[in-house]
Order: sequence, then structure tokens, then C-alpha cells
Amino acid sequence: MSAGFLKVLNISLTAGWLVLAVVLLRFALKKAPKWTRCFLWGIVGLRLMLPFTIESRLSLLPSAEPVRTEAVVAVASPDDDFSIGVSERVVVSSGFTAIDNALNPVLTRTSESYSSAEIDPVSAAKKAAGWIWAAGACAMLMYSAASYIHMVRKVRASIETEPGVYVCDEVKSPFILGVIRPKIYLPSGLDERSRRNVLAHERAHIERLDHIWKPLGFVLLSVHWFNPLVWLAFVLFSRDIEFACDEKVISQLDAEGKAEYSLTLLAFSRPQRAIAACPVAFGEVGVKERVRSVLHYKKSAKWIVLIALFAVAAVGVCFLTGPRPVNAAGSETSSRVLPPPDKLLSGAGSYYDPDQNIVDVPEYLYLLPNIARQPDTAE
Repeated sequence: MSAGFLKVLNISLTAGWLVLAVVLLRFALKKAPKWTRCFLWGIVGLRLMLPFTIESRLSLLPSAEPVRTEAVVAVASPDDDFSIGVSERVVVSSGFTAIDNALNPVLTRTSESYSSAEIDPVSAAKKAAGWIWAAGACAMLMYSAASYIHMVRKVRASIETEPGVYVCDEVKSPFILGVIRPKIYLPSGLDERSRRNVLAHERAHIERLDHIWKPLGFVLLSVHWFNPLVWLAFVLFSRDIEFACDEKVISQLDAEGKAEYSLTLLAFSRPQRAIAACPVAFGEVGVKERVRSVLHYKKSAKWIVLIALFAVAAVGVCFLTGPRPVNAAGSETSSRVLPPPDKLLSGAGSYYDPDQNIVDVPEYLYLLPNIARQPDTAE
């Protein structure tokens, strides 16, 4: 559990930089089509799902693994009886020297203050954090399932008026429910103008597969629930899919049609009390901004679209990849020649060859007998 949480933590921390970049780019590309924002959030979702990072010199990430653990090996030789103690310490590689220098000495002292006979605080903290993370993720997924079941029961008495469209007295705002076979649910008593605008909007959602992307986004939010930047990403993503659908509909309307569409938005506007996990609703997200966007809509110039697409591609290359590892001399390297196991020395929680070059390879943790043969040289 703790190893899984550490992996998720590193993915989430690296994705945080991408979220910040998308927020800034989202502001810079105000005049670009709203669907380009959805591509940006798609890159964020991909980053949150990928368990690996491809190395690239173009990467803008400070570190591909911001938090990792290292083995601390203590070797003692009283009266020719060797004893080996192994504990763990957390190492922060944020990419910022000031942060690393401030945190790592404290974490090292904490690990070294406990002997091998005592409980290792790092291991205990990792295990506790892993269980807390799992409990939070399960709670959010259970909330999503409960919300879906509640909505299914709520629309059980609905009437199908046309293929895929249902009218229900129990709903106050139009929404889409279902992933495999999405259905549009409308409140009863809609006039013809409102019905036409609502159906155009909801069908745009289905064409764009938003009824799949939004639940998938909530699953990722459930896994990364501890990261406030992922919550921000989900909220903005939910807004942007609504903006994109509005834009898709009004691009085919005249000025009078846009005014009617805005009135329909206002008619179904109501405050959103909680983050919606399942349904894609018509009038719950950013209604004021959406009305303003509808009334001031202008088709983007081709050069703006090209710039936006280039920016999307650049963000993907720079933030879906990770920096190349750096050796002790400060130069990039992709592979290292390791010394023989019988020449390893143990010191300060890392392994060194006789020339004091760090050999940071987990496999050597299991070569403790080779270290024990050199008690006089172990530090």
C-alpha cells in the first residue's frame, strides 16, 4: 500500500506543475476556441494516469520523482559478529536546491535518530499515509456510486418522448445520465424554444463524449484527492466542457438564436452545491460566464487556432516528459557502469564505489553480505 501511495504521490506532484501551466495558458488563450482547453485538460488527465515518464531534454519538470525513499544501512562489528540494520529515509528532489537543502537534513536526522530495534518512523509514516490515501479514494468512489444510484432511482418514472430523450417530473434541470448508453433527461413543462436549445446542448455533450470524460475525470480526482491542484483542474475542466458545448451550438445560431440560448441558460441556472460525479447537467456550472461568452461569441481566426494547437502540443511535450537523470559531475546520463558488488561501501544511506561516486541502484540493497565483508571501510 505504501509503495503504491508513493508512486501516486510522485505522479500527482509532477502533474501539479502541468495544472499550473494549463491554468496560465488557459488565461493566455482567451480568444482561442474553447475546445482547445479540453485538449489541455486531456493532457493533464493523461499525466495523472501514466505510471511512467519518458526522459526528454525538452521537459520543464523540475524532477520526475520529487519524493523517494532510500535504504539506510548500518554495519557494526563487535567481536567479529557482524550486525546489519536497514531502515529508510525520505529524500526530496523537488528540483529547487533551497527546498531540498532545507528538508533533506531534517528527514535524515529523523531517520538516524532511531536505532534498528526501534520502529522506523519513515516506514510507519508511509504505511499510515498509504492507508489514509486508500480510504479517501474508496470514500470518493463510493460517493460517486451512491450519486449514480440515487439519480437512477430518481428518474425511474420518466417517460421517453423520442429516442434517447426522457421527461421526468422529479428533475429540475436537464442532464445526461449513463456512460455506455447515455440518455438525456428533461424536466417536464419545457416550452419549444427551451427544449430545442437544451437538446442541442446535451447532444453536443454526447457527440464530444463528455458523458465519458467527466466520470473518468472524477475517478482520477478520487485517486489524487489529496492534491488541491487536481481539485482545481476538475472544477475548471467541468466549466470548460460546458463552454465548449455552448460554443459548438451557438456557432450555428444567429444573433436572435444566441439571445434565446442565453435566456435558456438563465432559466435553468441554479447554484451547484457539490461537485457532480456522474451527470452532465445543463445549467449548474458558470452560468454568468457562459452567458457572457455566448453573447460575445466570435469565430476565432485560423492563426489563433494554429497558435492554440501549437501551445497544446508544446505543453504535452514539456510536461508529459521528465528530465534526464544527472550524475555526480552534474552532466546528463542515461546509464552508468557500476562497480563490482564486493567493492561497494556503505555510507550516509547511499552506496559508493571506492572513488566516492554515488551508485543509486535499488538492487544493491540486497547485497548486504558484500558490505559486511568490509567492516573496516564501511562508514
